[in-house]
Amino acid sequence: MNVNLKEVILPHFLAILSFYLVVIIYFSPIVFEGKMIFQSDILQWEGSAKELLDHRQRTGEEALWTNSMFGGMPAYLIHLDPKGDITNTLIKVLTLGLPHPVSGLFFGMVSMYLLLMGFKVRPAIAALAAWAFAFNTFNFLSLEAGHNAKIWSVCIIPLILAGVHLAFSNKKFLGLSLTALAVLLQLKFNHLQITYYTLILVVIYGIGQLVKAFQEKKLISFGKITALLLAGAILGGLGNLARLSAVLEYGKYSIRGERNLPQAEENDSGLDKNYAFNWSNGKLETFTLLIPNYFGGASQQALPDNSAAEQALRSQGMEPQQINQFVNNAPTYWGDQPFTGGPIYGGAIMIFLFILGILFAPPLYRNVLMAMTLITLMLSWGKNLEWFNYTLFDYLPGYNKFRAVSMALGITLLVIPILGALGLEQIFLNQKSDKTKVAFFKGLGITAGLILLALVFAHWSGFRGTNTGYPDWLQAALKTDRKSLLHADIFRTAIYIGAAAFLLGLALYEKLKIEYAIIATGLLVLVDLWGINGRYLDGDSFSENPSEQHFAATPADEKIMQDEGYFRVLNIQNPFNDARTSYRFNSIGGYHGAKMSRYQDLIERVLQPEIDQFVKKAQEGNFDYAGIPVLNMLNTKYILAGRGANAVFRNPETNGAVWFPQEIIPVDSNEEEISTLAAIETKIEATYNSSDTGNALPVGSGNLSLDSNEPDKLVYSGKVEEEGLAVFSEIYYPEGWKAMVNGEEAEIHRVNYLLRGLVLPEGEVRVEMKFQPQSYFRNRTLSAIFQYAVLGLVLFGVFIEGKKRTLA
Repeated sequence: MNVNLKEVILPHFLAILSFYLVVIIYFSPIVFEGKMIFQSDILQWEGSAKELLDHRQRTGEEALWTNSMFGGMPAYLIHLDPKGDITNTLIKVLTLGLPHPVSGLFFGMVSMYLLLMGFKVRPAIAALAAWAFAFNTFNFLSLEAGHNAKIWSVCIIPLILAGVHLAFSNKKFLGLSLTALAVLLQLKFNHLQITYYTLILVVIYGIGQLVKAFQEKKLISFGKITALLLAGAILGGLGNLARLSAVLEYGKYSIRGERNLPQAEENDSGLDKNYAFNWSNGKLETFTLLIPNYFGGASQQALPDNSAAEQALRSQGMEPQQINQFVNNAPTYWGDQPFTGGPIYGGAIMIFLFILGILFAPPLYRNVLMAMTLITLMLSWGKNLEWFNYTLFDYLPGYNKFRAVSMALGITLLVIPILGALGLEQIFLNQKSDKTKVAFFKGLGITAGLILLALVFAHWSGFRGTNTGYPDWLQAALKTDRKSLLHADIFRTAIYIGAAAFLLGLALYEKLKIEYAIIATGLLVLVDLWGINGRYLDGDSFSENPSEQHFAATPADEKIMQDEGYFRVLNIQNPFNDARTSYRFNSIGGYHGAKMSRYQDLIERVLQPEIDQFVKKAQEGNFDYAGIPVLNMLNTKYILAGRGANAVFRNPETNGAVWFPQEIIPVDSNEEEISTLAAIETKIEATYNSSDTGNALPVGSGNLSLDSNEPDKLVYSGKVEEEGLAVFSEIYYPEGWKAMVNGEEAEIHRVNYLLRGLVLPEGEVRVEMKFQPQSYFRNRTLSAIFQYAVLGLVLFGVFIEGKKRTLA
């Protein structure tokens, strides 16, 4: 078979080249200058992962436990790179060596392009949709915040849908292989909330195919294809067996699993409902998909020169420095989310094309994609659509483990370009029909009506924000500025839609070549999104080495670093939402969205009250170290209150690494245990839950010292004068920790609600604790085998498809 390179190969080459170029041009400081984006969450991750990365560099081994956060926790959700894993190499090859994390945007464009090729959309339209998908503000705001795993997970979804669609389009082996590969890669990034949303999309698509199969009486064929795809998804999942099994095992012990202390009117498992739905998109806020500054933009955003707020502040006699500070960080956002980095904007032209898609796309896919759009919008509204979302939260399996539901808008912005591309393709397939021309202008009219409706709703809402602490005169000025921002962006939206409609109209009436009109419209989409993204991720967002500055040692750090012992540090400045302390020290706090549930209980019920009381007394000049017995049991040797050397306070009352309590108090429940813990003197008293241990734990005496420590291995030695319980200042976790006492395995007891305890025999003892979770080690080799199987399947699928084309 002769292949026309110009018609068959060249368009695809140019499309992929364009994806590569737009990434390297926008992110040229990263690609050519070696700079990095200042990503707050990535800096938090660096602090969290430093101990693990150092351990791997020093030993060549993966540490599966970290002592640097929250007293100690499994490391699966912080950093995990199993031996034999080939996914990093695959990603590097598939993204042509582009640097992480911007490589994800390139992969997303290629994935969207492949999906639309499966729908037989012409290359120019597919490229337009791919640009719109990758450059929406959801991706860029996520990138700015450091949500790299989320971006990658979203950008892999089109490849999953491509595999599913190809399987239902008589390309079973290619569909099977792409599905397996996409699932393998998505699960590698371990963003299970996005994977959950992906499953919802696949189910909706499957329902559409089921209806079609029923109508065509092809249910058996539907069943076979579904089984084939399920096998591919399972194979991709098995490629992450070590990672997934460890994460799922940990899940039930995290704040997303079952609760130890059930709260009134709340689920017995999963996240707190208020916490889960705290970031819920407002229904009217959905208009930001069309008009970026519809709700004022970011929570803090610079106002234009001579804004109403600036004039109001000047009229009140404010100092120029104070005025500049306010107008450069003005509270322009007036939605009901706690805060936002910017609007979720899909591109005005893309919304216009989406409406055309509703009018023109084939009925099956129009209905499927509209259902996807509606469902994801409803999910994003969260607490603003209680009857729907609270029902899902209470009854849909696993859904109560996810939070920040406004994230679902990222999935909406994946669906919109697909339907827009299908609609645009149908317009030019039926170009000569008068009905097509009428429907085209009908779509333009509907889009104009949406803009007008958005304007009416905004004025009806009154531009009121949540910043009620400002005086009335400043509130009025802010409302004026919010109104101005909205009007300016409505005008901007109208200009872009009008320009696109003009170009497409010229092509529709054969006054301009179709390909030229599509490419020009695509460039308008890109320019539009580029401009809005530049408001939030511009040249100032790149720097030489953000972590070097962020983690530079302070005089306080240097003072603590002089102590080479084993201890923990409490940074009283936002301790449980900051991982900077974890970069150098074992920390009482940290930053993680899935900390251990028992530790969260301890924070809420004991640690925070202890910290508050200690700070209050310290401000009065009374450093009551004996009054923080639970912090003492966690071996909190240093309390950090700032960056200066004089902000470091050494705690002389810490319990140390291990001790023998003189009294052991049995309790019957978690509630009784944590209440008892808050009242005892932890140096001489300990608690244990009698329901966990059949026999009473004996009181002992002796002296042990910590000889060596690694993240997942601790060695102690000493002399026990009387057989009995030794309490270790280490967090108890039932899956994987093994204790050897003088070479024989000993049972680890949970004491003091969340610490480890061992009953030690009389005499000289050597205690060795190792973290060796079988869920990980048992499955690590299997994961590598299945990954190679997926790679082989992809090569086989491509070969089969190529052979079919040759025979054709």
